Amino acid sequence: MSSLTANDLKTKGIAAIEAVLAEQPEAIVSVRGKDRFVVMEIAQYHYLRECELETALAESRADIAAGRFEQGTPAAHVKRVKKTSAAS
Repeated sequence: MSSLTANDLKTKGIAAIEAVLAEQPEAIVSVRGKDRFVVMEIAQYHYLRECELETALAESRADIAAGRFEQGTPAAHVKRVKKTSAAS
């Protein structure tokens, strides 16, 4: 993955980002020699977000299939959460 510096962004602006994104889906932006940010096209962001949500759904389905869930009222859930928080 190619890296841009904060100085590249100051001097070249969006053109620097576009040049990197023309060759790969993400660009890392470094500040003072340390990687700090990732820039990508919005379509790539939406794709990654969709993957993240699909993974969460698959994990939830696996938990349900394995019986790792509790059933009850919202009030009972809040009570259980408060009790757990107080114990921590």
